[in-house]
Amino acid sequence: MREEIDGILYFDGCNTVELAKKYGTPLYVLSETVIAEKCREIRDTFLNKYKKTRAAYAAKAFLTPVMCKIIEREGLCIDVVSGGEMYTAIKSGFPAERIEFNGNNKSIKEIEMAIDYNVGRIIVDGIDELNLIEEVCKEKGKKLNILYRITPGVKSDSHDYIVTGKKDSKFGIPLDREIIYPIIEQAIKSEYVNLLGLHFHVGSQLNDNTSHLKALDITLKIIKEIYLRYGFITTEINVGGGFGIQYTNEDNIKPFSYFLDPMMEMIEKFSKELNIERPEVVIEPGRSIVGEAGITLYTVGAIKEIPGIRKYVSVDGGMSDNIRPSLYQAKYTGLAANKAAEIKTDVVTICGKCCESGDILIKDAQVAPLDRGDIFAVFSTGAYGYSMASNYNKNPLPAVVMVNDGKSEIIVNRQSYEDMIKNEVL
Repeated sequence: MREEIDGILYFDGCNTVELAKKYGTPLYVLSETVIAEKCREIRDTFLNKYKKTRAAYAAKAFLTPVMCKIIEREGLCIDVVSGGEMYTAIKSGFPAERIEFNGNNKSIKEIEMAIDYNVGRIIVDGIDELNLIEEVCKEKGKKLNILYRITPGVKSDSHDYIVTGKKDSKFGIPLDREIIYPIIEQAIKSEYVNLLGLHFHVGSQLNDNTSHLKALDITLKIIKEIYLRYGFITTEINVGGGFGIQYTNEDNIKPFSYFLDPMMEMIEKFSKELNIERPEVVIEPGRSIVGEAGITLYTVGAIKEIPGIRKYVSVDGGMSDNIRPSLYQAKYTGLAANKAAEIKTDVVTICGKCCESGDILIKDAQVAPLDRGDIFAVFSTGAYGYSMASNYNKNPLPAVVMVNDGKSEIIVNRQSYEDMIKNEVL
């Protein structure tokens, strides 16, 4: 979707310099074409290839009403992790039965919301949460579909902040026998929940399937033990997401099939050996759908060269619109959108305007010589840019534009100073 035309960067048919002029900077730009292509790849390599499968888009990556409409149109479900994400989906008209409620600390209010909205299922994170759900269901006279999120004890090759499957994790139920089996039994016997199966998530931005396969093997052994102990047949397995995307040339990206085909083979083999119907299999792609569909446009401001050390090029955004480099040293690439054809002869550090030394977007970026007023584009920012943005230093949140085949449309208005302080009391 990125191409250079007459020295200008185009994204999904749109002149990015003109986008910056029209909508201002910083500016998130999302390609509807890329999002749809990723959804189509999931359908072709998973949903249409295997019966009894679902894909639940992980809303935390990026969620707006327009994104909900796209996901609904593309035939996917939505995985939400907060009342806010759930509310956004419901108010967008997204079918409640296709909403899955995840997360490690659901409040009573959020659980009540989920039950009142009749969401498809809640992914339960512990015994305390199960008790809360049972209490609310009893009060409301309802029965709810649930899965248990387990902690398979698998350490993935990723940053510790985005590794979620190891035993020492705030997520999931540990597999200690004295913990996992009593809670399974409680759910099986419960009048207020319908246990469907198990869920795991081993981490994010993964380029190797080893941790998924290890976690699945452990999960299948537990499913077998549950069957032998209680005669309970698991009807659903959620294997999470975490499929990596291309941030830099160093990323060795694998197709969805690389992760999913061997897992489906394992599950089908297991089901035949146990002589049970193969459970429905669910995945939770988020970043892999929307990450590469986004770029962020900035305007270059101050340029500071320290002879023999470094040249800092400041832009009008930074960690307030993309916290990932500061939070866990995530790497990005980019270029001057108005100098897309020029030879990259300079090595600079692209930094933000926040009052933090760690506000660095790209360290040692190879770029064309930059000047104040240039438009700088950072690639693959569709996931966790807007969703993790903040008003740090009282910087307003950027606008979000959706582009499609040369057309652009605002889907999130730029936050004004008035918007930013409207809830603050004098």
